[in-house]
Formats: sequence, C-alpha cells, structure tokens
Amino acid sequence: MTWTEIADVDTLVEIVGLPVPRARDKGRPALLDVDRQWLAASPFCVMATADADGRCDASPKGDPAGDLVHVVDDTTIAIAERPGNRRADGYRNILANPHIGLTFLIPGRGDTLRVNGRARLVSDAPFFDEMVVKGHRPLLAVVVEIEDVFFHCAKAFLRSGLWQPETWDPEGVVPRRAAIAQAVEPDGHTLDELDDYYRPENYAQGLYA
Repeated sequence: MTWTEIADVDTLVEIVGLPVPRARDKGRPALLDVDRQWLAASPFCVMATADADGRCDASPKGDPAGDLVHVVDDTTIAIAERPGNRRADGYRNILANPHIGLTFLIPGRGDTLRVNGRARLVSDAPFFDEMVVKGHRPLLAVVVEIEDVFFHCAKAFLRSGLWQPETWDPEGVVPRRAAIAQAVEPDGHTLDELDDYYRPENYAQGLYA
C-alpha cells in the first residue's frame, strides 16, 4: 500500500486551505468574562502535555461544574488533582516540558474553550481552600499561565453526534470495563470481583478520598 505523506506546510495549505481572518486571529492572551463563565460551567477537560522528547499524553480531568477550574486572575488558572491511578503521566511531562493545551467541554454544547500556555505543579497555595470538593483539598494543582485562549467551533461534535442520545450504545460491541480490565490489565482478580469494584456505587466511593 502506498501512502501519500504531507511533509511541508505548503502542501498542507493546498489541501486544507487558509483560515479566514476571524479564525486566524481569534486567540487572546487573557480571559474575558465569557471565558470565565465557560470555565465555571465546565465539569470536564482534556489536558495535553508532552515530555522533553515530544512524546505526548492527553489526560481527562473532571470535577463538578464550578469546581474544575480555579481562576487565579485574567492570565492564570489552576486545575486540581484528585485521587487517581498515580501514573501522573501528564505531570511527569510538565516537569520536563511546561507547555500545555487544555480543551474545556460543557455537556450538550458543541463548541469548546481551548487554553494553551505554560504549566507548573503546585503542592499547596492559599487558593487550595477554594478548591475543596466533598471535604477534600487537592493533592496538588496544575497552575497554567495562559498564552492563548479561544473558542473552537462545534463541527467535530456535530459530525460525531456525541451529544445525541439516540447514537449512544455504551453496552454495545465494546466489553464492559471489568472485562477489559481482566483482559488487558490482569492482576489476579476474578471477573466477579472486578464487576463489584467497578460498580458505580462502589467505584464512586474513592473519587475524592
């Protein structure tokens, strides 16, 4: 099979074209009121990082709307780390390479808010008291100095039908989480034990403690 690879910007532009001025120039270096409103309404984001050699990671982050992002000032935001699997892939990347990209979602909305900037890890700060959820302060926070913030259009969500319930089939051809864990992350637990572990009411008990 022969692939035709794109190896230069000119060829890329020939295929995708150039952005209209509104899209090209929409990036801003600081938050507007509408950006703050979006961040306050968003319960979920994807955090993209890369290590010193350019190996990338994209990690989901979630908290109740209003608790996901703490706005420090017009050019600085913080995102809490809650108990997880402790791999800390993105955080290891930040220690080697501070550049970060964030995409913030609001359920049901096709547009998204994107933030690019430079990140650092903070183990404590006065604003941690404002990031308490269910009685628990963050383990640490990713503090992002904003370099570029802009809204992204809804075309990807419209194409995917992501928010259209009639397209959802969570129990379709993909095995349930317990079966996936047993198949690709074996640790000696039985399928029944894993089903019990991933049962929503049980799994939810470790979200913040």
